[in-house]
Amino acid sequence: MAKITFIEQNGAKHTVEVQEGVSVMEAAVNNMVPGIDADCGGACACATCHVYVDENWRAKTGKTEAMEESMLDFAYEPKDGSRLSCQIKMTPDLDGLVVHLPEFQG
Repeated sequence: MAKITFIEQNGAKHTVEVQEGVSVMEAAVNNMVPGIDADCGGACACATCHVYVDENWRAKTGKTEAMEESMLDFAYEPKDGSRLSCQIKMTPDLDGLVVHLPEFQG
């Protein structure tokens, strides 16, 4: 199993284990990580699972598709590294992934 570390605005860290193929959003929800609302359940139809992918991991998480880009317009303070966590599926290459949570969800 791979590990993901979610870092809250206040610096609190939550490291969870996740199986390959599970989205970062599902990992957060299934492990009750605060700060990921996931209102649409992973359908890429809202921006309430917005995260900032740590700079060291951005190349490995892939590029955003058009729908995700469109939904990020609704995210709270999008910036470099902004992604919808429902659109990042875990692979063995992402073991150790670090994402930062925004202050609020869109």
